[in-house]
Amino acid sequence: MLIWFERVPLGGDLAKMIALVILVGFAIGAVTCAIALPLLRRLRLRQHAYEDAPQSHQVKTGTPTMGGICFVTPLLVLLASPKAPFVMQFFFVVTACAAIGFADDLLGILRGKNQGLRARTKYLLTALVAVIFLNALNASYGMFPRDVILRAGTFSLGVPHWLWLVLGILAVTGTVHAVNLTDGLDGLATGTMIPPLMTFAVLGFWFVIPAAAEVALLGIGACLAFLLFYNRYPAKMFMGDTGSLALGAMLASLAIVTGEMLLLVVIGGVFVAEALSVILQVAYFKRTGGKRIFRMSPLHHHFELEGWPETKVTSGFWIASLLCSAIGMAIAL
Repeated sequence: MLIWFERVPLGGDLAKMIALVILVGFAIGAVTCAIALPLLRRLRLRQHAYEDAPQSHQVKTGTPTMGGICFVTPLLVLLASPKAPFVMQFFFVVTACAAIGFADDLLGILRGKNQGLRARTKYLLTALVAVIFLNALNASYGMFPRDVILRAGTFSLGVPHWLWLVLGILAVTGTVHAVNLTDGLDGLATGTMIPPLMTFAVLGFWFVIPAAAEVALLGIGACLAFLLFYNRYPAKMFMGDTGSLALGAMLASLAIVTGEMLLLVVIGGVFVAEALSVILQVAYFKRTGGKRIFRMSPLHHHFELEGWPETKVTSGFWIASLLCSAIGMAIAL
């Protein structure tokens, strides 16, 4: 597919290729979930609701989790073109972060509560994955794209290599854990992820980086399959940290390879808002001796406690994600 993307002209053929790749991601994701759901039930790999979450979430205990493996399996088609630029780097970072999430999910299930790996351990492991990913990019492709952190029209902003590495590590770890925080309602993280992936698919074509376009399109297909069949309210299966860490790694790596690390703050604005709500809540709580800015963080819980139905919160975040992605794309193009 990567070879086809490099050769097809703009127009109808390209549109057919885009539809085909999304369909491949959709089909592989749907088949993966169809196989995984009964297996997860049989192995009793079920979600334990977070103890401090709103009371309405306790009914979610017992729902099969780790369904996010369906975001990894579509990327196996990339291995058909292992020597194409950026393919193995994308495959590594997504798969490695999914493995960290899998370990976190499994440990929480074995403990019988929503407490897997320690937060510090997850940060260190994802930072290590980021370092390996960034060094692999640098070793294979030299100055491209290592020094670029923002492209906007004809403008391109580059930084020294050491700063690019630091920002890249922050982009991967920050995005991975921001998406993880967003995964708290049925369909929330999955639906919120689709507009940013659409944006990076467009940017992959615009900057002639076929692997970025294909990864984004496969991700869109897998997200659509998971959302439509298994994760829309009321969810039959959760993605778990297996899925949220994989999606976060996918989004961050797309931003790095397309040279849009800074623009990721805009395109992934909903994930940024979720992470900031937690940071601000904790800092304010400690500084004031127990006072809160939000009724609960992450931000989606605040709206729940304000009386919003779960589906209204979810759809509102989807719309916000679409707007953020449209703004980001307008800036880039």
